[in-house]
Amino acid sequence: MIRDKRRKRKRRKHFLLGFLTFLLLLALAVLIIFKVFTVQNVEVEGNKLYEDKQIKEWVLNDDYSWNSLYVYLKYRFTKTKEVPFIDTMEVSLKSPHTLAIKVYEKGLLGYLYMDSVGQNVYFDKDGFVVETSSDVIEGVPRINGLSCKDIILYEKLKLDDKKALKILLSLTQTLKKYKLVPDSIEYVSSEDLELSYGQILVKVGSTDYLTEKVKRLEKIMPNLDGLAGTLHLEDWTPDTTDITFQKAQ
Repeated sequence: MIRDKRRKRKRRKHFLLGFLTFLLLLALAVLIIFKVFTVQNVEVEGNKLYEDKQIKEWVLNDDYSWNSLYVYLKYRFTKTKEVPFIDTMEVSLKSPHTLAIKVYEKGLLGYLYMDSVGQNVYFDKDGFVVETSSDVIEGVPRINGLSCKDIILYEKLKLDDKKALKILLSLTQTLKKYKLVPDSIEYVSSEDLELSYGQILVKVGSTDYLTEKVKRLEKIMPNLDGLAGTLHLEDWTPDTTDITFQKAQ
């Protein structure tokens, strides 16, 4: 009996010691979480359309966002706020005091204005509608001369001119590749495409020999800085290589 009582006392003592150790470790963990994991720096990358300050405000959006571990775990299990023109935002913990936010913006190739909804319809490299907005995004060309009856977000543009989408995607992708994105593109017809760069109008004509035309445009444009007029590329072929510039009167 005495031996059993001693064993029970030892067990209680071990249990109490273990419980106190657990409480001590728990208190230490809570102290570390509250005192060490504090947001002091936020690094933002990948954003062009929005300023760093706006991205930070959208991510650190509640009363507990002062705690870096909380913010990190929060966005491990939930999505960040939906923001126009942004696909996703990834939040990572670089150190107890530093959060990193990587922004993935939607790839915009151009937009059309749609009268029926009073909005700009933005599309990507595959012709899918990725956003509708009244905002005008700098560096994304406006497409004039085309119309569509209705639009469905995340589905392909349904243009009235059936072959126009293929031509438009080929043109916008090539121009973006050579960093020659215009202010606007005028789709007069499949054989008559025009680009506007400030006071310079470039008549491309059809998309025949498109890459070669754009390569020549890349070399010519720096020489037209400060001028106004029309550059004629519409008749260019490998056999007819004359390019003329008609100054504005």
